[in-house]
Amino acid sequence: MTAEREPALNEILIKPIVEAALTEDLGRRGDVTSQATIPAGMQAQLQIKARQAGVVCGMDLARLSFALVDAEIAFVAEVADGDRVEADTVLATVRGNAHHLLTAERTALNFMTHLSGIATATRQVVDSVSNYPAQITCTRKTIPGLRIVQKYAVRCGGGRNHRLGLDDAILIKDNHIAIAGDIKAAIEKAQAFAGHLIPIEVEVDTIDQLKQALDAGANLVLLDNMPPDVLSQAVALCDGRAKTEASGGVTPETVQAVAKTGVDFIAMGYLTHSTTALDIGLDFMVSEK
Repeated sequence: MTAEREPALNEILIKPIVEAALTEDLGRRGDVTSQATIPAGMQAQLQIKARQAGVVCGMDLARLSFALVDAEIAFVAEVADGDRVEADTVLATVRGNAHHLLTAERTALNFMTHLSGIATATRQVVDSVSNYPAQITCTRKTIPGLRIVQKYAVRCGGGRNHRLGLDDAILIKDNHIAIAGDIKAAIEKAQAFAGHLIPIEVEVDTIDQLKQALDAGANLVLLDNMPPDVLSQAVALCDGRAKTEASGGVTPETVQAVAKTGVDFIAMGYLTHSTTALDIGLDFMVSEK
């Protein structure tokens, strides 16, 4: 079990996501295979099981997948999002109309396998750098329409979120700098726009750019694609003047070397765009009506 559980997402946020997934799968005629092969009144029970060890995420989306198909389906969760489980652990028991269980099963599993894969990968990375002060963050490299739940999965795995969208923080990147003219001009314009409540982060590629960003008053610096030796120089140069975040192609194989440099945060797009789904399956048991 996790020591501190990530608060569940409000159903108002996840319901449209689940509805869209079910609508995509049901198409124009619904589940014609189940309609053709399963008696309308047959009841069944299934167990959702982890086929491999990992961190669970997506329980509420799975529950809602069944509930939106049939409100009378009983979904009994045996674990919660953020829990570490071993292979063969029963995650939930689900009972109800067999036809409706079959209709919802793939949507429920799609959410659980994908989000549990993200949570598991995040936990593995977080654990691997636990001896260093760096905190692991995700990025905006998410699947369109799934950002809220993917970033939730990162939190369930012990990571942190960077920006949820373009509207909740100012991050001046290389293209902004190119259009604004230079780093100083871009930061000054951002400061005038943001006021005193919104911190300003600036992406830099070199030590010279870092010096310019610090002199202009950046609150955070995104150290992009810097090798570990240069990252160490950058951290020393900041010396508390700005928070530091390493970014650019960081993988589970390279994250420890990055963490050793002393950066405050490590951004990893890998967590949401390249992780492997956790193997989770269903076992059906037909029951009497």
